[in-house]
Amino acid sequence: MHNIWTIDKVKKLFDKSFLDLMYKAQKIHRKHFDPNIIQISTLLSIKTGLCPEDCKYCSQSSRYKTNTKINKLIDTKKILIAAKKAKKAGSQRFCMGAAWSNINDRDIPYLENIIKKIKKIGIETCMTLGGVNNKQAKKLAKAGLDFYNHNLDTSPKFYKKIITTRKYQDRIDTINNISNAGIKICSGGIIGLGESIEDRANLLIQLANLKKQPTSIPINMLVNIKGTPLEKNKIIDPFDFIRMIAVTRIMMQKSYVRLSAGREKMNEQTQAMCFMAGANSIFYGCKLLTTKNNSQKKDNKLFNKLGINKYKKQKIKKIEKKTKTLYYNAAL
Repeated sequence: MHNIWTIDKVKKLFDKSFLDLMYKAQKIHRKHFDPNIIQISTLLSIKTGLCPEDCKYCSQSSRYKTNTKINKLIDTKKILIAAKKAKKAGSQRFCMGAAWSNINDRDIPYLENIIKKIKKIGIETCMTLGGVNNKQAKKLAKAGLDFYNHNLDTSPKFYKKIITTRKYQDRIDTINNISNAGIKICSGGIIGLGESIEDRANLLIQLANLKKQPTSIPINMLVNIKGTPLEKNKIIDPFDFIRMIAVTRIMMQKSYVRLSAGREKMNEQTQAMCFMAGANSIFYGCKLLTTKNNSQKKDNKLFNKLGINKYKKQKIKKIEKKTKTLYYNAAL
């Protein structure tokens, strides 16, 4: 059983001097992971725009006027081509997102078919499709889905200022449904929404105190998208973002911490510090659903400078001995 975190404990971490916090996070990171290995995922939007939710940061909400191009569910063949390209480029996991509020039962056969076909390619599968009930989660698990992403976004208290069309408990329920079905949890949040340090602490508490901590934790920096209510929000200081990564690593020691949205705006030094703070996963490719991402060429250039390797199969056993419960077959 993992530690139960309280607000006082987490605030003490955020209050630590930057260098002391980095040292603590790096020690924990090295205890459970090879610090020179980065897990790679690729993200594809399989249905874009016209989402009924009112998330104030999102370009896909039907409530805001953005430049997002609307696309219906794309053909399975196109998805498989993208998955094969992702694997060839070095990704271990292929993630698919659809701008839905909740999964419709009528779409389950389509999703099951995609999962089965991508699994045959030899790459892990992840989906982020909105709310999922128990029955749907079990069907996705039976089809072979490895991961399901459903972010909490922020703290329970601040959440109401960002989203009104979905309750916080709805998100917790979906995560529990995923976990109970045997699918690995991918859940994180966004900083730069206008939240306080206490809100960031409370977000991490929600994640860390889950019965099963997320296997993957995407930490996003707000992308100020024109047309959304948060387009003029203040840009987060890089040190605040790095600090968030470090606290996440300390609280969820065996989870993969992923640099997600906003990485395209980070310079090489900020990314390097994030890796030192315990981040060990990124999204690979020029696009994250509807926002820009670093090019593969740019990422490989940085990896070469840092002596970092993309996840290699022969490295698994070395780490697996330390964190057996997190692994099966392929690398995370």
